[in-house]
Amino acid sequence: MHRRTLLAAAAGAVVAPAFAGSPAAAAPAGPDGFATVPGYGLATTTGGAGGPAVTVTTAAAFIEAIARPGPLIVQVSGTIALPRGSSDGMYPVSSDTTIIGLGSTAALTGGGLNIGLPVDDDLTTPPSNAVHNVIIRNLRMSGASDDLINVQMFSHHIWIDHNDFSDGDDGAVDIKRGSDLVTVSWNRFHDHDKTLLLGHDDDNGAQDAGRLRTTYHHNYFDGSDQRHPRVRFAPLVHVYNNYFRDNSYGIASTNDAGLFVEGNYFFSVNNPGRVDFSGPLGRMVQRDNILVDCNHAIEVRGSVTDPRTLYAYTADPASAVPTIVPAGAGVGKV
Repeated sequence: MHRRTLLAAAAGAVVAPAFAGSPAAAAPAGPDGFATVPGYGLATTTGGAGGPAVTVTTAAAFIEAIARPGPLIVQVSGTIALPRGSSDGMYPVSSDTTIIGLGSTAALTGGGLNIGLPVDDDLTTPPSNAVHNVIIRNLRMSGASDDLINVQMFSHHIWIDHNDFSDGDDGAVDIKRGSDLVTVSWNRFHDHDKTLLLGHDDDNGAQDAGRLRTTYHHNYFDGSDQRHPRVRFAPLVHVYNNYFRDNSYGIASTNDAGLFVEGNYFFSVNNPGRVDFSGPLGRMVQRDNILVDCNHAIEVRGSVTDPRTLYAYTADPASAVPTIVPAGAGVGKV
């Protein structure tokens, strides 16, 4: 049996070609996945809807706008270079804010966005003033000296959609320290090493256990190296219809995190999914994935709640993913 057929069979899937000519999916008007699940006093994620819109073209105007109390829609026009300043180039985003790029050329370079209160290791329950209800769409983000986007300290109801992430010094999108109810969808990640971290570290269970519920879908991991995502403690993480291409590893679950891995397409990925990684073992369930030219099967262990019990969604056939995801992910499609 050919290696690609062997590994696809081990993953419980059948190798099939991409659907030639499949159209790109229309960009959704609103969020889906965990960002739509009620909790913490919110019914769903709306960002700055209902508030005024402001268009920014300079770093000073952008930094001031995203720090204003919402609701507010911040429209980015052209390329904005964020200075490192005294914050290592990380700038805080207020609750009830939408940040959206105009057209296909809106970009943030040299810095990143911080969604969350300052770090407090002694805080182990969500505070009433946790940052919440933030949408980030249609932006190119590159060259940050730290993370491109960092979500922390019990932030919740966050939607990160149709962006292009590359060349950050640390994470592309890190979600940690008790954050919850997040959807990361239709983004392209490339020329980046540590892509998606979910959960701070092995000693941070007091903040992270039972939280960090996140949906990752229709993202294009285009030669990015690792952490797609790397997960600790989260009770349920839904990873579906993503296109993994030429990565050292895809998904890692540790510290009893539960990952439901569904309808993804893995091409030339050394380790598509791991539960025996670094730290305590995680849990992983897989359904309808396709593996081509991979060196290992998806590791499975334990049981994980089916996401359909929490929210409605429709998964595309895994065989269509190499066509529809590159066509639909990234900027200029919102």
